[in-house]
Amino acid sequence: MKFFIDTANLAQIKEAQDLGVLDGVTTNPSLMAKEGISGEENVINHYKAICEIVDGDVSAEVISTDYEGMIKEGEMLAALDSKIVVKVPMIKDGIKAIKYFSKKGIKTNCTLVFSAGQALLAAKAGATYVSPFIGRLDDISVDGLGLIEEIRLIYDNYGFQTQILAASVRNSSHILGCAKIGADVMTGPLSAITALLKHPLTDSGLAQFLADHAKAAGK
Repeated sequence: MKFFIDTANLAQIKEAQDLGVLDGVTTNPSLMAKEGISGEENVINHYKAICEIVDGDVSAEVISTDYEGMIKEGEMLAALDSKIVVKVPMIKDGIKAIKYFSKKGIKTNCTLVFSAGQALLAAKAGATYVSPFIGRLDDISVDGLGLIEEIRLIYDNYGFQTQILAASVRNSSHILGCAKIGADVMTGPLSAITALLKHPLTDSGLAQFLADHAKAAGK
């Protein structure tokens, strides 16, 4: 399973990259705004900066919600770097845009997916990635991981090449659940990724090893 980090924070992206397990980055207008990035030129330069840090795909979201606008924005974003994946919303014009981009060889990420039916349409249109938001489903008492299972079954039934990118991942349990189901990618905060490092027996075991070493060295 690929690990993407869901942020526009360059320091966190670099930390995840330096950890040696990062496969890509996902961003959106809200994450850009959180970092104080605004204005077309600043946003473009920020995407370029992210691409310089990571080796894998970087999802860059269009703002337009009409077909022509999405095509114009998407082509501009895709031209910035070969790592750029054009992130398109799950709406009617978005599906049309994904079909256009797929024919042009431009990678896409269909975002704001909350049902298996939406994921099926995205795959039919040729999306590179589909992003079901499992955390947001959990927020309204709907089983987010259950949706990943449904999509995995449908994609496997018909051999769709679209990758399931589990989004809105909140914690390490979400990551492990996605890995067990067979999601192709997960994207979440750095805290969820680093939480996989932690176990109390690791901490206590290391402390004991160090204490024993110090005791032996002191003899």
